[in-house]
Amino acid sequence: MFFKKKKEAMSEMEINHEMEQEATTPSGEEQQEQASAEAPVSETDKLKAELEQSKDQYLRLVAEFDNFRKRTARERIELTQTASKDVMQSMLAVLDDSERAAKTMETATDITALKEGINLILGKLNSILSNKGLKAMDTKAGDVFDAEFHEAITEIPAPTPDLEGKVVDVIEKGYYLNDKLIRHAKVIVGK
Repeated sequence: MFFKKKKEAMSEMEINHEMEQEATTPSGEEQQEQASAEAPVSETDKLKAELEQSKDQYLRLVAEFDNFRKRTARERIELTQTASKDVMQSMLAVLDDSERAAKTMETATDITALKEGINLILGKLNSILSNKGLKAMDTKAGDVFDAEFHEAITEIPAPTPDLEGKVVDVIEKGYYLNDKLIRHAKVIVGK
């Protein structure tokens, strides 16, 4: 009998224990509700982390682009300064020759020697500039006026009918630098 009572007590305890577990353990629906309640919190945290990561990447890209922009601007300035330095150094020889020619003109009596010296200096200047990519535009009287290459200083009545709308005279030559127009030819046009 003792064993029987003990067995009944044990059965009652097991039943109570199972009932307690059922009471504390959520049912299937309750588990889904609880999981869905937890999911938005973890989903929200995940989205917040992704947003923070995206913000960090964005800030880094903006800073990197700003540094790139500053570096290229600095390099462009340095490039223009060094390009003009190269031209100036090559022009110093022509400047020296011009100063010597000016001194010689003060005391020169032989005009032909003076003309030869000036022509040599002019040849040297043309040579240096052509080596740097400068090329004179070939514009002459009788060419058709083209606003892309010519700048009309004035219009005069055409001396002959075939010069109407054409270049009558060239006042200043036009120039190209590495095949890019840097100065229009200044011309007089016949009307």
